[in-house]
Amino acid sequence: MPNIAGNLSDTARRYPDRPALRFGSAVTTYAELDAAASRVAGKLLAQGLTVGERVGVMLPNVPAFVTLYYGILRAGGVVVPMNPLLKAREIEHCLVDSGAARLFVYEGAVQEATAGAGTAGTTVTAVDPALSWADDHLRIQAEALRGDDDLAVILYTSGTTGRPKGAALTHCNLGRNTEVVVETVIQLGPLDVLLGCLPLFHAFGQTCGMNAAVRQGTCLVLVPRFDPAVALALMDQLHVTVFQGVPTMFNALLHQPSSVTGSEAAGLRVCVSGGAALPTEVLHAFEARFGCAVAEGYGLSETSPVVTCNHVDRPRKAGSIGTPIKGVDVRLVDSAGGDVLPGEVGEIAVRGHNVMAGYWNRPDATAEAIPDGWFRTGDLARQDDDGYLFIVDRKKDLIIRGGYNVYPREIEEVLYEHPGVIEAAVVGIPHDTLGEEVGAAVVLTSDTQVTPEELQSYVKERVAPYKYPRELWILATLPKGPTGKILKRMIPPPR
Repeated sequence: MPNIAGNLSDTARRYPDRPALRFGSAVTTYAELDAAASRVAGKLLAQGLTVGERVGVMLPNVPAFVTLYYGILRAGGVVVPMNPLLKAREIEHCLVDSGAARLFVYEGAVQEATAGAGTAGTTVTAVDPALSWADDHLRIQAEALRGDDDLAVILYTSGTTGRPKGAALTHCNLGRNTEVVVETVIQLGPLDVLLGCLPLFHAFGQTCGMNAAVRQGTCLVLVPRFDPAVALALMDQLHVTVFQGVPTMFNALLHQPSSVTGSEAAGLRVCVSGGAALPTEVLHAFEARFGCAVAEGYGLSETSPVVTCNHVDRPRKAGSIGTPIKGVDVRLVDSAGGDVLPGEVGEIAVRGHNVMAGYWNRPDATAEAIPDGWFRTGDLARQDDDGYLFIVDRKKDLIIRGGYNVYPREIEEVLYEHPGVIEAAVVGIPHDTLGEEVGAAVVLTSDTQVTPEELQSYVKERVAPYKYPRELWILATLPKGPTGKILKRMIPPPR
């Protein structure tokens, strides 16, 4: 398998005049994108970049991200994608930990980046989002020779426990995962138009969006910041055929009023949800409104990211993350590493071409996560008789109330069934005698008049007595991460 940057040059030879990127009114063809990436590679090499050197890229979804990403890989470097919203101490950690000597940063984030780069001794370069950093340099004609097992990208995890760790992904990890995604998950082609709302610095948007589009000659519409009204308008105007998002994006689109044209994104043929569990109520309502199949999948930064999906050529099951993708094995294991009995809940363990080489410079954390060749995801699931997997919850999110296990997702599903609830998050609250109590934070529609007590009663009628939330509070919004995923650890407590 070649350097994944080779996908760009291959596509440029096949489809030189096809649109590669749309950003506002600007259109970049594949020939232009390939030339720009080659100039980036040439300039980096002229500045002394060495093979395997780590390079930080801290940009939103703009053309410069794509150009730098492929240019760095073409020169033999390793890309360290970073969220442009990071603050100085977070930037410092990523740079020091990865050893990145260079950082390309969005103009609006230069101050924080410079402050964070000081300790690391990293050179910071501000980048105009619409222009190529290397426009003044001659393009190189060849890519650096990199093997399947050579590193391509270091993705820093969200750091829900402790400081973020860098998932070291190889050319094989990313190249093979991209190949399987485009061939078996969404069957992407050169005539498709993919709406790129997922951040490219994140695994989902990077592999399933950018890398998938580049491999197939698909047009990628870059959206720096997700807004449901903007997204719906772009779907109409550009005849978007593929949308990928996290559950909060689907929920926001579902509650967005109809566009002026009223066409309701008629070009959509497939949507892919990942990043968190998609409530079945949202899935059914979205499909009914937009007349488009939604395939739910599952993955992590450490798995490049896709592990399972509802394949387009097989029956879909609402609420299921589907079956393992080609070349990937999944087991459900207990705390001792043994297989659980059929129908029982166990931790998802993964083995295959998608599993990272390890955590960058963290052999202890790598050994803990992959003790026996199987990566422990920390997610709990059950499997039905057809082999379809159903996420129960995060292992760390499990609430143990007086010795009884309460899975937050089950209670969230009930809350989402209430017509007045837009978003819901169920969390454990410390309790002196029970250990933990069940709590729920919810966001309501603007026209809903319902009290916390009424919502508690609604849930109580539908679940076992020990499961319903004794604490329930209403918020204007729930805190979210860069991909739109709800951050339970940052939910303000009840008053």
